[in-house]
Amino acid sequence: MKNYPPQFKADAVALYESRPEATIRSVAADLGINPETLRNWVRAAGVSRPRGRRTQEPAPPPAPLEAENAALRKKVRELEEEREILRKAAKYFAGETRW
Repeated sequence: MKNYPPQFKADAVALYESRPEATIRSVAADLGINPETLRNWVRAAGVSRPRGRRTQEPAPPPAPLEAENAALRKKVRELEEEREILRKAAKYFAGETRW
């Protein structure tokens, strides 16, 4: 059974929270961990997502360039966060090896 540092757990939960369209399974696959492990961390953190339809009125669609910019900024944030989590994990596991 693997032990993950608390910071890695918190980062994994934050990544899941920051990607509303992503599933636990997809985030866990991206991080290389078991989906049930991530699910337990999410439950322990008290993260909940609304289910079903949204009750708010949909906002009018932004101009095409604004929408593309927003999507690209969101993707950059996600990739930066994923990269940082993977860096921390690599650093942790590199320190764990005993050659």
